[in-house]
Amino acid sequence: MTAQVDYSYTHLSPWGYPGRKEFLPIVEKYDVTVTFRSVNLAMVFPLTGGLPLGKRHPARQKYRFVEHQRWAEKRGISMKYKPAHFPADITLADSVAIRLQEQGGPVSTYSRKVFEAIWQKDLDAADENVLIAILNELGPDADNLIEAANCEEMLEAYAANSPLAEAICAVGSPTYLLNSEPFWGLDRLDLL
Repeated sequence: MTAQVDYSYTHLSPWGYPGRKEFLPIVEKYDVTVTFRSVNLAMVFPLTGGLPLGKRHPARQKYRFVEHQRWAEKRGISMKYKPAHFPADITLADSVAIRLQEQGGPVSTYSRKVFEAIWQKDLDAADENVLIAILNELGPDADNLIEAANCEEMLEAYAANSPLAEAICAVGSPTYLLNSEPFWGLDRLDLL
């Protein structure tokens, strides 16, 4: 029987980017089926008692950059620790991922490219043109996917993922749910 993992994340998560590099080999090794579930952390944090970065104590904000550097080095990735377009409204990028998941499209590859756009290339993933360029690389009809992701149904699906995240104890991004057990953070992948 194939294992199933619900992967709650947002492309704007600096922890989701290095986390995915370790997560995907686990998926392949154990033949895991993944449901990519993008969430709006601005909605999740109030539900779970979290704070957006700008409202955290300065010591926590400063330490975050130390940890980014450590994890980027451990995962062997280059990373912009203070990207030019952070924070940003990532709704469209996250909604495209939902649409791709529904269609059985290349959501994993799309998400990798969006993470790289933000955290490596310093691009604005809230910019429709950046997303269209990514989608054109993948082959699907970019304009139709953007239009579908902008529709009310997809925006409602994106909003609905936040209370789902709360229900599974996903207090941040990334969170992996295996057999009703949450694993929050890229540092929990060994436990997963």
